Amino acid sequence: MSILVLGAGQLARMMALAGYPLGISVQAVDVVDNKIVDPVTKLVINNSLDRLIEEVDAITVEFEHIPEDLLELVHTSGKLKPSVEAILTGADRVREKKLLAKLAIANSPFEIVTDVEQLDNAVEKLGERLIIKASRDGYDGYGQWRLESKSELPGLKQKLSKLDLQKVPLIVETMLNFDRELSLVAVRNGEGDIAYYPLAENLHHKGQLHVSIAPAPNVDTPLNQQAQDIFNKLSESLDYVGVLAVEFFQIGQQLLVNEIAPRVHNSGHWTMQGADTCQFENHLRAVRSLPLGSTKVTSPTAMINIIGCQAFARDMLSIPGCHLHWYGKASRKKRKMGHFNLCADNYAELGKIMLALAEYLPIEHFPMLKDEAVKLTKL
Repeated sequence: MSILVLGAGQLARMMALAGYPLGISVQAVDVVDNKIVDPVTKLVINNSLDRLIEEVDAITVEFEHIPEDLLELVHTSGKLKPSVEAILTGADRVREKKLLAKLAIANSPFEIVTDVEQLDNAVEKLGERLIIKASRDGYDGYGQWRLESKSELPGLKQKLSKLDLQKVPLIVETMLNFDRELSLVAVRNGEGDIAYYPLAENLHHKGQLHVSIAPAPNVDTPLNQQAQDIFNKLSESLDYVGVLAVEFFQIGQQLLVNEIAPRVHNSGHWTMQGADTCQFENHLRAVRSLPLGSTKVTSPTAMINIIGCQAFARDMLSIPGCHLHWYGKASRKKRKMGHFNLCADNYAELGKIMLALAEYLPIEHFPMLKDEAVKLTKL
């Protein structure tokens, strides 16, 4: 069995590692130059893209920002899962907002802006505290701007006037006072069967995910059902196959969709140690028409991203329940270098393990770690 992944980064790598025990060979295409590579070793494979598309059993993606000509090429093979529609929806916030509106799924109040002069009207409608997002190619805090007060609007308009907003419109959203951020990662196969992982609580810093706790504390049955109902609407509308992540803002007992990701997701990395079947294996199972694996939680787990940092020893591996996943990339600012998964019998113990890990790490690269650990020790 063989699968081709569009994109050759760490998510393709983790899919390949999950595929080995199943007897699934995973190859990747670098979408910049269309070279075929081994996603683990990064060695170039002497094969043409056209030939590989014919040879493999299924084709999938590791991220949604795929050149549309490449998407169209693989779409014609009939092997692409999830579908072109799902991938394009995840890559374009305008498409995403239209889908949410069509399905009557609650999300942040917003305006679509194609000219900077429309920002004045957006402020009048939405208030002066706004999050402004490029509708395409934005992630990890890139392609986002904040407006804290109306007095900042002239300077922001001047900055945004350099962009081609006809080509890439802006989504302007109200800056919500939410209680916390959650995400639901689940997997759907071609027959419509769904396996849900529990909600994870996510902590962001400067637009990037730093820590995920799963299962999220203090989640009752109605909140969990609300998240699953939203997933069902989205996945059925897109006739989705594979892992899909839905990110939420929680305000009281209501969930508002922040965005969707049509792929395996950073907030699902905890499943590599904390669930019976990890998200990467389940994604491969779904796109290759194999039975879905159990999503049963094996332990409360914290996932901690390693961002722009490689200057630490590996002595923290002496901590019980500590697992390091290193991506082997050259270090640069804001780049995800790897992650830790920490597992424990309960939340209080998990908090203690997080505090133990913090003693080994440069705090400037892990600003959310200690405060979240202290909160967990009190549960």
